[in-house]
Amino acid sequence: MDYIKLDVWIESRKLANIIYNISKQFPKEETHDITNQMRRCAVSIPSNIAEGCGRQTAKDTIQFLHISRGSLYELETQCFIALDQIYIADEQFNQVFEFVQSCTRLLNGFINYYKKL
Repeated sequence: MDYIKLDVWIESRKLANIIYNISKQFPKEETHDITNQMRRCAVSIPSNIAEGCGRQTAKDTIQFLHISRGSLYELETQCFIALDQIYIADEQFNQVFEFVQSCTRLLNGFINYYKKL
């Protein structure tokens, strides 16, 4: 499967880029904490979609899609924490939250597609 044409991969890649841009403004003392954690999660989402698409069976693909979804939920939680700590503004949070919700819908749909195979 050509994963680079998948909406879920494209949207999650956009989300990763938004996280990188937003986290550039975080306090320097957070570089090794929430900044790196958020970036790792954001990169993990499209990476696990790609890895899953390279697997031989639907079961293996679904496993990587579930890992991707876990990273997505983890990133969402970290965004709430960044908002609580006032590292991001409400407007930035809302932008990220919309992308998270969109990626969640797309990813759940992709998982359901593979479950039917």
